[in-house]
Amino acid sequence: MQVDFYHLTAAPIERVLPRIAERVLADGGRLLIVADQARLPALDKLLWTWRADSFLPHACAGGERDANQPILLAADVISPNDARNVAIADGEWRDEVLGFDRAFHFFDEERIVEARQAWKALGDRYGVERRYWKQSEGGGWEQLA
Repeated sequence: MQVDFYHLTAAPIERVLPRIAERVLADGGRLLIVADQARLPALDKLLWTWRADSFLPHACAGGERDANQPILLAADVISPNDARNVAIADGEWRDEVLGFDRAFHFFDEERIVEARQAWKALGDRYGVERRYWKQSEGGGWEQLA
């Protein structure tokens, strides 16, 4: 299982998460996006409106058609859409994501201490490959670990 830590320093999650979602869908995958309940409405709106030429089909968990959704937004790490990819969009690490094939953990300066703790804790976990990405000043991504 691969965990990609994305340290948001130059652009907010609103500019990064949709791009990751597009990549997952382009590769034929499904995505579960996890965040605290208060953030879900804004993320829902973001995925509909982030770019005029993009369509990111999704829904908020709890509907009758959750299993059909390529992207599902949820407050809990439960994947009725059978996603093998999960994005943590609120900066709060959850060990439950380790049951997926790939996790994207987005965090900013406010959550850097918790992200470092998660990074360290995963260092000894069998079968977990960690990657650390940091934004450059130009907005690109550099893999630092």
